[in-house]
Amino acid sequence: MNSLLRLAIVAMLLAVPLSALAMHHEVKVAEKAGIGHYLTDAEGKTLYWFKKDMPGMSACSGGCVGNWPIFYRESVMAPAEAAAADFATITREDGQQQTTFRGYPLYCFAGDSAAGETNGQGLKEVWFVVDPGNFPPH
Repeated sequence: MNSLLRLAIVAMLLAVPLSALAMHHEVKVAEKAGIGHYLTDAEGKTLYWFKKDMPGMSACSGGCVGNWPIFYRESVMAPAEAAAADFATITREDGQQQTTFRGYPLYCFAGDSAAGETNGQGLKEVWFVVDPGNFPPH
């Protein structure tokens, strides 16, 4: 019985740090020739911004979200190229939460199937990767 109690205590102690880590999601910076530096999620999937969005407000709804799934993480572990304060959360008009970078909502692209793909870059001249060193662009 003493062994079972010790095992239970060890399991509880191990579970706490793992659950705390699960709440944080790292955002990384990748680099690609012709594109430069850009934000990705922890798995290397490219993050995008929509030129029609305004700080704190998403203009992508309905079918748009099917092609441009919203990016949401409860909390973000910022890369060295950005500050933790650059990331926040908004509640969209549809009630969903969305992570923002310097106020602008972040998206993934359904046309990117693997890490490092940037198929949405410049699409319709309104979708762009997020360059943390030059964002928002002037």
